[in-house]
Amino acid sequence: MAGSQDMFDAIVMADDRFHGEGYQEGYEEGSSLGMIEGRRYGTLHGAKIGSEIGCYQGFAFAWRCLLHGCSTEKDSKKMKVLESLLGMIQKFPYDDPTYDKLHEDLDRIRGKFKQVCVLCVSFS
Repeated sequence: MAGSQDMFDAIVMADDRFHGEGYQEGYEEGSSLGMIEGRRYGTLHGAKIGSEIGCYQGFAFAWRCLLHGCSTEKDSKKMKVLESLLGMIQKFPYDDPTYDKLHEDLDRIRGKFKQVCVLCVSFS
């Protein structure tokens, strides 16, 4: 009778066992795929930010070269704003994705770039 009781326990407990095994396999597979997807997303998002900042930097370098020989008061103000933008770009933490103020600094750079555009492009 004890042998038949063990057989019934194995049948009754099979559902719990299969559920536990399935959960564990699914968790491991999901963790692996989540890491891959997260790495891919992070790489893509980082590349977009790098491209955006590179565009701002190239724009600022070009305008700095254009204004290099000019000495009017307007040009002096433009140069100050350009140097400020370039300084912000140089201080940006490209290699630290855990930097907690990354988005705030990026928003400041975007704002400064808009200011440069207004000064340089509109009144040049």
